[in-house]
Amino acid sequence: MRIGILTGGGDCPGLNAVIRAVGRRAFTRGWEVVGVREGWRGLVEGIFTALGPREISGLLPRGGTILGTTRTNPYKIDAVELVLEHFEHERLDALVAIGGEDTLGVAARLYAERDFPVVGVPKTIDNDLSATDYTFGFDTAVFIATEAIDRLHTTAESHNRVMVVEVMGRHTGWIAVMSGIAGGADVILIPEQPMTVEAACAEIQKRHTLGKDFSIVVVSEGYELTYASGESRLVAEEARPSDQFGHVRLGGVGDALAREIEERTGYESRVTVLGHVQRGGTPTPRDRVLATRYGLKAADLVAEGRFGRMAALRGDSIVDVSLQEATAELKTVPEDWYAVAKAFFG
Repeated sequence: MRIGILTGGGDCPGLNAVIRAVGRRAFTRGWEVVGVREGWRGLVEGIFTALGPREISGLLPRGGTILGTTRTNPYKIDAVELVLEHFEHERLDALVAIGGEDTLGVAARLYAERDFPVVGVPKTIDNDLSATDYTFGFDTAVFIATEAIDRLHTTAESHNRVMVVEVMGRHTGWIAVMSGIAGGADVILIPEQPMTVEAACAEIQKRHTLGKDFSIVVVSEGYELTYASGESRLVAEEARPSDQFGHVRLGGVGDALAREIEERTGYESRVTVLGHVQRGGTPTPRDRVLATRYGLKAADLVAEGRFGRMAALRGDSIVDVSLQEATAELKTVPEDWYAVAKAFFG
C-alpha cells in the first residue's frame, strides 16, 4: 500500500505529530508514505516528497508542518481532474487529509462525488469542527492566550487601564471563552453571543464603581461590533481579496473596540493582538497526545478501507465519523458555556 498525507489550511501545533503517527503505523505494516506538499495545491500541481523513518523522526514536539500548507481549493480553480490525475500518477492508494472545515470539506466532496479514497483528521485551533469534542491545536492556542491575559493583568492594574485582547476565532469564540474564563477576563465578546458595545462598557463602568480601576476585555477577531441601535459591523481588511474558500482577512476589531471603550467611558484603553503567535510553536502535551491518537486512527481507517471517515474524539475515546457529518456545520459556543463566562463579568 502507498498512502499520501497532506496538511491544509492554517498551520497548527500538532500537525507534525499526526504525520509522525500515521507514518509509524504505516511503516509497521510495510506501507510506503508520500507527503503531499502545500495542501491540496500539491495534488493540483503534482508536488510530492518521500516520507521515511528519517523524515518523521523528531517531529512530535515540532510546531508547524514539514509538508507546508496553503488554502488551495481545487473546486474553486476547476482543478479536480488534476487532483485525480496526479493521485493516480503517483500510484497512491489512499490519502490522509489533515485540516479544518475547508480542507476536509474538499475531502468530503471528493469522496461523495468521485469515491475518492480519503480519510480525515480534524485540525483547527478554533475548535469549530462538529462531530468531535476537541480538535488538536486548540489546547495550545488557549494556553498561549491565557498566558498573555495573565501577563496583561499586571500592566492593566499598574496603569489603571482597560486592556483589550484580540484572539483568533473567525466564526466561533471558543478560544476567547476558554482563555477568558481561565485568565479571569472581565468581558468576553464572541460572534455567537453578541453583546452590544454599550453593554460591555456598562460592565467596565460597574467595576470602577466597585473600586476596580482596570479591566481585561477578550474579543474574538470575528466579533461584529454591535450597538444598542441594532447596527453591527464586521471589522476586516477590505482592501484584500478573499481566499479560495471565500474568507475575508479579519483584523482590527481589537483596535476599534478599544477606541469605542475609551470614547464612551473615558478610561484609558490599550489593545494587544495575539495573532499568529496562537498557532505557532511547540504543541502542548495534550495536543501532542491527541494528534498522535488521531494519526493512528487515520492509519487504521485506511487499513480497514473505511474511506470518507474522520477520526474524532468522543469523551475520552477516539472514534470515527463521516466526513459529511464532520463538515456539515460549525460547532459554535452554546449559551450555557457563555453563561459560565458571564458569571464573572464586571
